[in-house]
Amino acid sequence: MQSRLQAQTASPAAYHAMLTLEMFVRKSSKLELSLIELVKMRTSQINGCAFCIDMHSKDARAEGESEHRLYALNAWRETPFFTDRERAALAWAEAVTLVHDGHVPEAVYEEARQQFSEEELVNLTMVLVTINGWNRLAISFRAAPGEYQPAPRKAEGVKQLSTYGSPCAWLRPLPWLKMPKSLP
Repeated sequence: MQSRLQAQTASPAAYHAMLTLEMFVRKSSKLELSLIELVKMRTSQINGCAFCIDMHSKDARAEGESEHRLYALNAWRETPFFTDRERAALAWAEAVTLVHDGHVPEAVYEEARQQFSEEELVNLTMVLVTINGWNRLAISFRAAPGEYQPAPRKAEGVKQLSTYGSPCAWLRPLPWLKMPKSLP
């Protein structure tokens, strides 16, 4: 499969806006990086985004996630491998991603509120807004899975997701596109 176009070249301002939201999710959402990767991978499974499934499974593994849990992710309800907090996040991810199918049920909201503060739930929803956006870009412009490799970790014990600079490897940062150093 060949990519149709490079979104960052076609619309640098739009790409920059997506990167800014991605940076908030990664650096300022106050959510566990492992939870972010699980939710991104599950959302990508629902949306059928092969590129993002490939990317987020590799990023999750690079951060220490077990293959066992990643293999069971699409059947998370039937496994004992996920915490109550992760289960609530995965149910929220499914409901928000499939919002056209009955909106977000009250029971899913109540479950999420038991595990997440109001701020965390808004930030978790921003994770979903972001990954659903990346999925739609990758699927629409046919990003090819398989070539993405996580960046090497900085040092033992230091958590660093490889996608800080480029949430989607097919959307490579442009040298002249300046990333914000911090968020307000």
